[in-house]
Amino acid sequence: MNNYMPCMIKSFKHNGRLHRFWHRNWLVPKERLAKEHAEQSMNVLINRQTPIQEADGKLWTSRVPAVSFFIPGEWFNVVALLEDNGIRYYCNVASPMMQNEDVFTYIDYDLDVIRTADGGIHVVDRDEYERHKQMYHYPDIVLDKVEHGLQSLLRRARSANAPFDDNLVYQYYEDWRREAAEGDFTEL
Repeated sequence: MNNYMPCMIKSFKHNGRLHRFWHRNWLVPKERLAKEHAEQSMNVLINRQTPIQEADGKLWTSRVPAVSFFIPGEWFNVVALLEDNGIRYYCNVASPMMQNEDVFTYIDYDLDVIRTADGGIHVVDRDEYERHKQMYHYPDIVLDKVEHGLQSLLRRARSANAPFDDNLVYQYYEDWRREAAEGDFTEL
């Protein structure tokens, strides 16, 4: 019997409205975490072909497997997308993750960092961040946390510090996939 816990991920905007909802993910058990991830108390979740619901109700299915990393207290999260040409890291500058039983939530603050398979790093969606900063009246403490989160995320991405390790991403996914192939999962 597997010990990967099924769970959901929900992101919200600053005003509390749902932004995006990943319906089916699997939490990697603590005892299966790599040492550097366990030392930071990371939550690692895996999904493949998961239904994703947008704020407007549109439902679609992810096309590539993903391994997501949430680090307690950090104002970002990292999603490793396992694409044909390698791993692309899509990183959200966001409030620290909160967990309520099988639901993980965070507030998305628009700024994103993309680290491509060849190591290129790009900050995207600054225009959306500036627009929402005015619309939602982000308080100074949020502005400071967002900037600190962005800088911390960029340092990790540039130096390839955890969780930016392709080998571990593949290992998590393959371990999960092997167990899933043994029939221990009722849904993939």
